[in-house]
Amino acid sequence: MVKKMGRLFLGMLLVTTLVSPALAELTPKQQLGKTLYFDEMLSWNANQACASCHFPPGFADPRNAADPINAPVSEGSVPGLFGGRNAPSSAYAAFSPFFHWDAVNGLFVGGQFWDGRENNLTGQAMGPFLNPVEMAMPDKASVLQALTSHPNLATVNPNAATYQTGFLAVFGVDLSTLDPTNRIEVDAVYEMLADAIAAFEKSYELNQFTSKYDAWLAGLYVMTKQEEKGLKIFTGKAKCNLCHLSTPTLAPDGITPQPPLFTDFTYDNLGIPKNPLLAANPTDYGLGGLPNIAAYDPLTMTDGAVVSATNAGKFKVMTLRNIALTAPYGHNGYFATLKDIIHFYNTAGIPGMWPAPEVALNVNRAELGDLRLTNEQENDLVAFLQTLSDGFLPAPLTAPVPYPPFP
Repeated sequence: MVKKMGRLFLGMLLVTTLVSPALAELTPKQQLGKTLYFDEMLSWNANQACASCHFPPGFADPRNAADPINAPVSEGSVPGLFGGRNAPSSAYAAFSPFFHWDAVNGLFVGGQFWDGRENNLTGQAMGPFLNPVEMAMPDKASVLQALTSHPNLATVNPNAATYQTGFLAVFGVDLSTLDPTNRIEVDAVYEMLADAIAAFEKSYELNQFTSKYDAWLAGLYVMTKQEEKGLKIFTGKAKCNLCHLSTPTLAPDGITPQPPLFTDFTYDNLGIPKNPLLAANPTDYGLGGLPNIAAYDPLTMTDGAVVSATNAGKFKVMTLRNIALTAPYGHNGYFATLKDIIHFYNTAGIPGMWPAPEVALNVNRAELGDLRLTNEQENDLVAFLQTLSDGFLPAPLTAPVPYPPFP
């Protein structure tokens, strides 16, 4: 009874009434960013947008979710070219703090992408346009040209008038006078484009907090017996909440109640095997494979790669919000279903159960592996994770202040 009253008290901190629709309106910058986010014209073959790999409601790749066994990673604008990692959800990514070293706990935290190579959302949004296996644009000037007319297909962008008006209103930039040969000017406007996308990714549309779990925290939903058992396992025997924090906290301002984000934004090597469909790809060392991270404690591997001895194989702990909508799972899409990855968490490290980890260094077997969950308990966990999908409530429970707090 005490635990239940504590939960209801926390819920009362989070909600008294549903948020007014006015609080959910997009700002002009966010509206501009939304148009950019869904615009396929900003790719080399005018067939891929940010949304292609990060589509609502889960803000991940729906093509992967439709066939998680055979499509673990996303196909780019150029047919036949695929990324090397499973596209993570862009929902709630805005809450990840700047990439930094936590001296107290002795680990890296925050950043964007699976390996944290970008500090914030703006940096992240600048990458895919120029990635040859994603949107495949040759340079920043080509992306900016595509705001009005496509450089490859010589077609007019139907959003051209929106961009002309939007960039002028939001940034004071007249796109009609942009000099594509002026590198300083191009760099500045390209960053503005990414900044607008980042602003949209901070909006309520990607950060709704409208799941059954949010309703349960606020006393507006009663879990089924199976969901309730799954929550108990999540916070107990399965040890999931050690990294996927499930209780409300305070926002970085130290005042505003913040719903749980189901991640601590740290990095971990789960010991996931190499995906056979990506067998031709080089070993993926994650965070430890970044040159600036490897420089701290370099170790040369048998394949010649220089990695961080203490961070090789580690990937970002992603949020579990909307996890039921974002199959497949793991940085390389190795697991097709929630049941599959939960079974891995349960039985990893048991001889003969799974192929060897792709990276054998730094594998975490203190918090996962040989958990001795029954099949029924695995299914209970699946049922609980399904309560984390947005859309159960008609509107957010909390006002977006500070929402989210990071640039």
